[in-house]
Amino acid sequence: MRRILIVGGGYAGFYTAWKLEKRLRREEAEVTIIEPRPYMTYQPFLPEVTAGSIEARHVAVSLRSHLRRTALVAGTVTLIDHAHKRVTVEMIEGVPREIEYDIIVITAGAVTRTFPIPGVAENAIGLKTVEEAVDIRDRLLTSFERAASLPQGPERRRLLTVTIVGGGFTGVEAFGEMLSLASGMLRSYPELVFSDIAFHLVEAQGRILPEVTAKPGAWVVEHLEQRGGHVHLNTQLVSASGGRIVLSSGESYDNGLLIWAAGNASNPVVANHTDLPVDARGLIQVLPDLRVVDDGDVIIDAWAAGDNAAVPDLASPVLGARTVPNAQHAVRQGKLMAKNLIAQMRGETPRDYRHQSLGTVATLGLGRGIFQYRSIVIKGLIAWVMHRGYHVLAVPTWERKLRVLLVWIAAVIFGRDIVSLESVKNPRAAFIAAATHRENQSPASVPAVAPAPLPLGLHRPRAKQTSHAR
Repeated sequence: MRRILIVGGGYAGFYTAWKLEKRLRREEAEVTIIEPRPYMTYQPFLPEVTAGSIEARHVAVSLRSHLRRTALVAGTVTLIDHAHKRVTVEMIEGVPREIEYDIIVITAGAVTRTFPIPGVAENAIGLKTVEEAVDIRDRLLTSFERAASLPQGPERRRLLTVTIVGGGFTGVEAFGEMLSLASGMLRSYPELVFSDIAFHLVEAQGRILPEVTAKPGAWVVEHLEQRGGHVHLNTQLVSASGGRIVLSSGESYDNGLLIWAAGNASNPVVANHTDLPVDARGLIQVLPDLRVVDDGDVIIDAWAAGDNAAVPDLASPVLGARTVPNAQHAVRQGKLMAKNLIAQMRGETPRDYRHQSLGTVATLGLGRGIFQYRSIVIKGLIAWVMHRGYHVLAVPTWERKLRVLLVWIAAVIFGRDIVSLESVKNPRAAFIAAATHRENQSPASVPAVAPAPLPLGLHRPRAKQTSHAR
């Protein structure tokens, strides 16, 4: 049996394994995925997780529940040695392990791109994992709770000030969703007024949403500012030290929550720790059929797709264009990867990847969105419905589709859940406090414990009495 090793369980990796399970014959190959997390995250839903529109677990697709014939290794690949067909894996317990393979599929994805800006590493939080999205939501809800107990002033405003760096889809959608959540929460906090909250979107370029054309992008800026948001174009973050935001425009203010959504960087394992060919951006060079290539020569038994691969965009009129790193391409590349792997194993010819964009759609908050397909632009409620319709169909498995749909329906009827569970970061705090208090009590001060009452109708047995002869 051929040993197929998939590095990374994101979109491309998950769909490659999923489709291989459906198409491979029982004794044809064995498939292994190496992934540190036991689930695949549907990242387009993360902005809605930050706003409480979707439950966190519903955007995480369990690998073990859906990949029944695939071996799962919980760890992170630290070295790819294709010359000897083996990888080095750091297991979740920290122990290194070597795994050999016959065919490798690299779908490790990308990582968050950061810059050495003072205070960012200490104060910012990314938005690439479900854990980050949950933490953002809990921190915002906790800030509202704390601010409601404070008098109007600088500290209250600081707690309710949010800054998002990055005007791509993730940053804009998170900005719109969280602004919608904060505005709606004011109904539950009569102590607060709209002027207490401040949302800032910082973008280094002169426009946001580069995937849409200039006019719709300008409309999004105007729309967000009409709702009370502050959009800073042609502006860079200079410092976030001490929780104080300093912008290149000269503006500065105290900030409560800093979210970093300034794009992706190449995966360091792919860029620096493999003998496979990578380009100047740290992406693996592949042919349109997803086979790894080096100066025109195909690297046997090596494939790559998704955000860590420079996949030629055959549907683009621009010569030398590469597919953009988004879920729309990663999902389809994963499905084609499975077909091409099986085709080559059976002596058939792999097919090239070619996909015409279905358009771009973004949510801007509850009941608000924007959609563009070529020259067609749709705004407002209809675009928002299209966004939800597309993604509920795109999220894998019918079980997840149904869960997400039911949560959306409940949110429309009852509103968002605004309970913060930030204390879950320290779940033993209450127990430790109780145990410490008990230990500090002196024996004399500990009250006697009375026996607990029994339910009605039950009686404790009497002590056995010893009969004595008279």
